[in-house]
Amino acid sequence: MEVWFTTGSQHLYGPETLARVDQNSRRIAAALDAALPLKVIWKPVLTSKDAISRLLTEASGEPNCVGVIAWMHTFSPAKMWVNGLAGLTKPLAHLHTQADAALPWGTIDMDFMNLNQAAHGDREFGYITARLGARRTVMAGHVSDPRVAGRLTTWARAALGWHAARTMSIIRFGDNMRNVAVTEGDKVEAEFVFGADTNTVAVNDLVAAVEAVADSQVDTTVREYLDLYDLAPELAPGGERHDSLRYAARQEVALESLLTGWKASAFTTNFEDLGALRQLPGIAVQRLMAKGYGFGAEGDWKTALLVRVAKVMGAGLPGGASLMEDYTYNLEPGAECILGAHMLEVCPSLTTSRPRAQIHPLGIGGREDPVRLVFSADPGPAVLVGLSDLRDRFRVVGNTVQVITPPAPVPSLPVAHAVWEPEPNLTTSAECWITAGGPHHTCLSTAIGAAEWAEFTEMTGTEFALIDRSTTSGSFRDQLRWNQAYYRLARGL
Repeated sequence: MEVWFTTGSQHLYGPETLARVDQNSRRIAAALDAALPLKVIWKPVLTSKDAISRLLTEASGEPNCVGVIAWMHTFSPAKMWVNGLAGLTKPLAHLHTQADAALPWGTIDMDFMNLNQAAHGDREFGYITARLGARRTVMAGHVSDPRVAGRLTTWARAALGWHAARTMSIIRFGDNMRNVAVTEGDKVEAEFVFGADTNTVAVNDLVAAVEAVADSQVDTTVREYLDLYDLAPELAPGGERHDSLRYAARQEVALESLLTGWKASAFTTNFEDLGALRQLPGIAVQRLMAKGYGFGAEGDWKTALLVRVAKVMGAGLPGGASLMEDYTYNLEPGAECILGAHMLEVCPSLTTSRPRAQIHPLGIGGREDPVRLVFSADPGPAVLVGLSDLRDRFRVVGNTVQVITPPAPVPSLPVAHAVWEPEPNLTTSAECWITAGGPHHTCLSTAIGAAEWAEFTEMTGTEFALIDRSTTSGSFRDQLRWNQAYYRLARGL
């Protein structure tokens, strides 16, 4: 994936000045290419309406281009940009910078002033993007400043997430859990807003794929389990439950095969709709998430979307992302925290420890005991996000949290889990989350933070309601009211 670096100028200054603009533009692009987590492709300096329109049209149609960075080295008359910006469909970053950080005070003349007038040109560009209502991120400062590189990196990761959403297919094995509201929603509107298409595949197709898996594929997968995880004795080769482990491996191979065939990057399952499957997929889902797939339980396609986006935005960073659910609270004064988990499906990317493969009864679903990986998420900062469908729009609710080591051992808990302290505190966090209609399924990310989600929601035109250390219940409630008015007006009639 790549972003295109564009520089605005005009022919007024003559060929010598434009040659200097060209050199400086290449230098800034090279610095960004070294700093950002994707390729930065330099493009020739833009000096005419036709060239601008042509380039931005090409950017919109280039599959590998996930965004455009624009900088006005000199003054670039904004009317030249109208048609090009009107047709741009990729995320836009407006970088307000200069060729050099320091001014050469003793030698400054009008030639220097004409060449280095981004302070002038970028304001002209800012006017036209504001007038057109273009979604963009504006950041000011020299590219040598780590803060500028950091903000551009956040934007670039969000652009990768935007691209992942625009190109995503989500497979639902079965339908939504019966009578559950929050995991329902408008899949057509979601495709319009985010780009992800969501379709159902019969569970019997998965059953047939499981039966078609060759023993040699199962053998290979089981060897991976032996290499990567500690196995409960009954699951090890020769153990009385080893066949359950092999069946779980069949499920993993079959799921990945179907997802690959359908070119899908996210999926859901539902314990109420398992057809002839012998067990609810557990370790299979966990490992597929670790490979980068999005996942949502009980047919929750919205969380599957978020997990996939988080995987892409956090690629290459320490930590991970996973389906999560607020399960239960510790409400002791001064020690308030949340124990999060799910029936089976928590991604092992949340831990650097060696998970343990175990088998336990599930208690629901009416199938054989499923195999799962059990571990506790590593401590550190994280963010929880959930996607809610509010009829006229989508809302992403977020909460910054601190994942902690469980205050005491949980030897009887048969699932992977995370324990966290929400910001600013459990009471305010829970009140605000519930007031916002945040879902009970979430995406927990320890690789990226709230800044990437803020950029992603800006790119998709989605409401982002963030609960963090500065939040109060009253201010958050007011924010939701203002947001409601804004997003309804912003949609038009």
